Amino acid sequence: MQNAETQLTDNNVVSSRRPLSLWQRWRVALIGVAGYGIIAMLGLTLRWRVRGWEHLTAIELSGRHPVMALWHGRILGATYYFRDRDIVVITSENFDGEWIARIIERFGYETARGSSSHGGKRALIQLRREMEAGKPVGFTVDGPRGPARHAKIGAVWLSSVTGNPILPFHIEAERFWTVPSWDETQIPKPFSRMVLVIGQPIEVPCYQEDQDLEGKRLELELCLSKLTHLARKTLANS
Repeated sequence: MQNAETQLTDNNVVSSRRPLSLWQRWRVALIGVAGYGIIAMLGLTLRWRVRGWEHLTAIELSGRHPVMALWHGRILGATYYFRDRDIVVITSENFDGEWIARIIERFGYETARGSSSHGGKRALIQLRREMEAGKPVGFTVDGPRGPARHAKIGAVWLSSVTGNPILPFHIEAERFWTVPSWDETQIPKPFSRMVLVIGQPIEVPCYQEDQDLEGKRLELELCLSKLTHLARKTLANS
């Protein structure tokens, strides 16, 4: 079994960002403005029910900061609900990553640039520094390319080196469109009821050389699966 540091290094290769063309920069600016407006207007119509908020409150009262973890397919609802909390998230170093960054930064997020194939190790190091400076971070733990609902090691590693707990959560919409993509991204329909379920924090032992964090990765994966079922059950019974 690989140790945590080896897993992290093998899955994250540092690379330089390619500059965008003038046409791409125009498109990024346009998509950023339009995307923000559409999500903001949609968000105003959604009706939320929240379970487990006390878990986030407990972390904040302890003086620590959450490593927030969710499935990639629920990123839209999460972007709106957790806006304006100075959460730092990873966005890819490509055209799509640029316009995504423009949108989420308008919602009060900060970004670290990278992905599992380009610059991820550098982005994780930046997240570590941001947490040490007192900021929460957010992880789509099966992103950016899947496989869907298979948690990767990044969030667990970051928790182990910062001493901050992982806070798993899931969001489910009553009515939605599904994007035909690897993660089956869920787009809530206007005026839909929404359920946010936050799980108990996952504590990860302080990182040590040759430490194997696979058990905690599996725990996170199982927890998110259970939260998914709980959110759907909550919607069905409400």
